[in-house]
Amino acid sequence: MDISALHTIQALTGSIAVRPVHPLEVLFHAGDPGDRIYCVLSGEIELTWEGGGRESFLPGQVFGVGALVTPDHSRHATATAKVESEVLEMNREEFLFAVQETPMFAVELLASLEHRLRRLQGEAPAA
Repeated sequence: MDISALHTIQALTGSIAVRPVHPLEVLFHAGDPGDRIYCVLSGEIELTWEGGGRESFLPGQVFGVGALVTPDHSRHATATAKVESEVLEMNREEFLFAVQETPMFAVELLASLEHRLRRLQGEAPAA
């Protein structure tokens, strides 16, 4: 996400839970049920897949979006804080409120997902 998305998310922190996360603390494990998304406000969170893949998320970036779009979602990776961090936790109702109040938030989220997909495709080995 770009800096404007981070500002939008920070504006929501008055009504949405901000969670401090200590180094090596796990937010969720692969296989856990998922019912919320996360946005990194500060620090760095790393997702680790069982197959060995890793992806880092920095301030302004969102992860765990599948939890809001898939019924009975199970996490595909383990999320661990690399350093002292803060994340914004949003459940489905909070996410829908954020989209209603600031429609650009949804556009920014879609743009970040597309950027992430393109980056991951670029890292994938050729078949």
